[in-house]
Amino acid sequence: MPLHQGAGSGAPEKEQEARMLALNPFYGAADPVSGMTSAPPTHRLPDGPLPPSTAYRLVHDELMLDGNSRLNLATFVTTWMEPQAGVLMSECQDKNMIDKDEYPRTAELERRCVAMLADLWNAPDPAAAVGCSTTGSSEACMLAGLALKRRWAKRNADRYPATARPNIVMGVNVQVCWDKFCTFWEVEARLVPMEGDRFHLDPQAAADLCDENTIGVVAVLGSTFDGSYEPVAEVCAALDALQERTGLDIPVHVDGASGAMVAPFIDEDLVWDFRLPRVSSINTSGHKYGLVYPGVGWALWRSGAELPDELVFRVNYLGGDMPTFALNFSRPGAQVVAQYYTFLRLGREGYQAVQQTARDVARGLAGRFEALGDFQLLTRGDELPVFAVTTAPGVQNFDVFDVSRRLREHGWLVPAYTFPANREDLSVLRVVCRNGFSSDLAELLMDDLNRLLPELRRQPYPLSKDTAAATAFHH
Repeated sequence: MPLHQGAGSGAPEKEQEARMLALNPFYGAADPVSGMTSAPPTHRLPDGPLPPSTAYRLVHDELMLDGNSRLNLATFVTTWMEPQAGVLMSECQDKNMIDKDEYPRTAELERRCVAMLADLWNAPDPAAAVGCSTTGSSEACMLAGLALKRRWAKRNADRYPATARPNIVMGVNVQVCWDKFCTFWEVEARLVPMEGDRFHLDPQAAADLCDENTIGVVAVLGSTFDGSYEPVAEVCAALDALQERTGLDIPVHVDGASGAMVAPFIDEDLVWDFRLPRVSSINTSGHKYGLVYPGVGWALWRSGAELPDELVFRVNYLGGDMPTFALNFSRPGAQVVAQYYTFLRLGREGYQAVQQTARDVARGLAGRFEALGDFQLLTRGDELPVFAVTTAPGVQNFDVFDVSRRLREHGWLVPAYTFPANREDLSVLRVVCRNGFSSDLAELLMDDLNRLLPELRRQPYPLSKDTAAATAFHH
């Protein structure tokens, strides 16, 4: 979350006068000339109240300057749900998820969602799997990492914290939440860099970085950089071989923020989940390809043995035991209810249809980018419904930052960014196709791209000066 600074002390006199003209007289509840002659201050509390309709219009008008979420091809987050889901969410927004005694049915829906995910991800005994809802996959990753660290600390109680520093192995392409985890909980991040055309974790390179202080290896099912799946089964095999040679038993956490709600439905033969004995925990974002509005994620462990008991807080409701393990306490139950609604509404066949459609749109759009001749595909949308492109060899007049900036003029938010080590030389555009981004919208995107390309081709050179500032990719 960005850090915001407060306003300076006092606005200039001319600015104060301009504020007198900022409010539409018709925003008055009844009388257009009822004395509503100036808008309230924006960086301190107003002296008095406003009518609700006036306050609404002021906020509504300012938010019109935001981008259109449906045209935001940078975000993985769900931007459309059925009206019935919205009604359920509004009915539950005042329920606090942590109050399981007071809202036992909401707690029961959370428990059902955990059971459904445990079954979906092939837990050996879904009834024995443990898990919880979170505010998103970032919190879920924090919880999974903390469980890995605590298990390692118990195994190394004679050395930690005096002489041993824990580390975690992952690809340089991991989401920023893993950097936060390492900083917050004092874990060394051992990063496998990109090399050549490999843009994610290499199994053997990951195993080579492991030692007696490694708490686990993170494998990402669906990289945010290019939409590719990391080879979870191969990572586990490399760690199996490591254990045979050295005795080191390194668990794997699968960061399935996006892919854990895609692969089970349209890549059913791909083995990446609890079918692999070395996979101890999995997380996902309910609000990404789980198809729920922002605010819900899930963390699951193979069994109670993978989640140290001292990290679990137990709440009694209806005479039963409800384990909770989350960083956040007070949060609305609306998103959990919406997740259960979506599971109930779609079922396996519905999810399969939605995710297959998104993949078909992504693959078709990727092919049309490639056919233009100006772009070179890095991925084709055949894993996550996401693809990344760079400019084709020989294109000197413009770069991906120019394309991103010009598409924004048409309302499209398509991020351009530079890859991390060791491919800082590579700048790409990434397109995320979600439920609601139809083939018709893809056609409109191509129409706008075709309109602006002739101008870009006529440029003498790329216009982007500071690519760090030009990037729209910060997540």
